[in-house]
Amino acid sequence: MATTEECRSALDRLSDNMAQANSEVRSAAALDRSLSCRITDLDITFTGRLVDGRIQVLDTLPGPPQDKAEIRLAMKGDDLLALVAGELNFAKAWASGRVSLEAGFRDLLRLRTLL
Repeated sequence: MATTEECRSALDRLSDNMAQANSEVRSAAALDRSLSCRITDLDITFTGRLVDGRIQVLDTLPGPPQDKAEIRLAMKGDDLLALVAGELNFAKAWASGRVSLEAGFRDLLRLRTLL
């Protein structure tokens, strides 16, 4: 099972990957939105913002998120590590329910490029 530190590091790597991605991916992620990433098996939530194509983690909280972020992710820690390492396809994980992504309709349309 992934640790809190490994999950935080994976989010940092994901942010770096997004910042170095091609212009189409960067523009899709160039939103200014609140973000939460719930790690279900660790019962923690990372909260922060998606700003200028980067993820800024601002806090790590126990349990589910108290406030509803504009973009909400939920998954097991091992799935987060596998996604960032390129070992798990996001679209397949989302379709099978291993990863949950909730956002407004317009944001989902923009973020679909990342899938």
